[in-house]
Amino acid sequence: MNTQKTIKIASIVGARPNFIKLAPVSLAIKEHNKNSNNQIKEVIIHTAQHYDDNISKIFFKELNIPEPHYNLGVGSGPHGWQTGEMLKRIEKVLIKEKPDILLAYGDTNSTFAGALAAAKLYIPVAHVEAGLRSFDREMPEEINRILTDAVSDYLFITEESANKNLCREGILKEKIFFVGNVMIDTLKKFKIKSNKLKTSEKLGLKKHKYALLTMHRPSNVDDKDSLKRILNALLKISKRIPVYFPAHPRTKKHIKLFGFQKYFSDSNIMLAEPIGYLDFLNLMINSRFVLTDSGGIQEETTILNIPCLTLRKNTERPVTITDGTNTIVGDDTDKIIQEANKIINGKYKQGKTPKFWDGKAAQRIVKILKERL
Repeated sequence: MNTQKTIKIASIVGARPNFIKLAPVSLAIKEHNKNSNNQIKEVIIHTAQHYDDNISKIFFKELNIPEPHYNLGVGSGPHGWQTGEMLKRIEKVLIKEKPDILLAYGDTNSTFAGALAAAKLYIPVAHVEAGLRSFDREMPEEINRILTDAVSDYLFITEESANKNLCREGILKEKIFFVGNVMIDTLKKFKIKSNKLKTSEKLGLKKHKYALLTMHRPSNVDDKDSLKRILNALLKISKRIPVYFPAHPRTKKHIKLFGFQKYFSDSNIMLAEPIGYLDFLNLMINSRFVLTDSGGIQEETTILNIPCLTLRKNTERPVTITDGTNTIVGDDTDKIIQEANKIINGKYKQGKTPKFWDGKAAQRIVKILKERL
């Protein structure tokens, strides 16, 4: 008697952080299929929320992610329009494919649109990186997190704060699974390969003698006064240490719109094009410290034990502060300069590895899905 069973999983992605989280899960599925009669078929749906090659296509190539089965070509636009377009296009794919479950990663518009489309079709939803909360409803990502969790059947969490948040919101405990952090799975897998690239050397950056900057959130780059306060701090910091800044396209757009090119014309702040995952990881590893408004980079710097200054008023990843190397500085010019000077002067806290950030989160996820579907 043939007891072989095939489970079909639809994975929804659309932006840079989604790809990094998808990569280890896809690999864990592939490894599972080598050693089991009960096969898992993965269907990758790419909304193309990010469609620039440097923040989309290159990630699939670098991280060995299979080519998406569907590219929905949604592109950028206002949140409501973008989410609506995704819903319409994702629904068609789900009706055609009839997956047993949909995996939604992180907190992007693609995450929420995929989860909602599946829930409306009575397809179970698994949210990878569930339960994180900044408690700031002005962040579009916060709305996506809350709503995705509300319609999910499996909530895979990265830290204990997420468990508390979900229980407070009335999520049943049996739906919550502490599996660890898939972003760290990817980092651990590609760290050695990244180091071989010598990206920092090629850019003329001396090891641990430069700061790395990322900035893309609307609260920073769409707000002229906020962006000016941050740039004023960076200008002061760059007199002590070079600042390398691979800028998101929308960030560059607002720098030009506000007439802030002067901050880069005669300073040690190096404005550059976006780069792929491996090159960016190399720059992180070899930096003195990182300034960012990204959530994932707060986690990556914690594992790398690289000091991180978060250009936000809050974080949905408190373990990076309590256990890790992260400090919240917001857009406060004086505080950014003060904390940067501490790091340059060698007076900064040391971090430790949070629970289950061991490179095995994706294996735990696949094991749970295999056993329960």
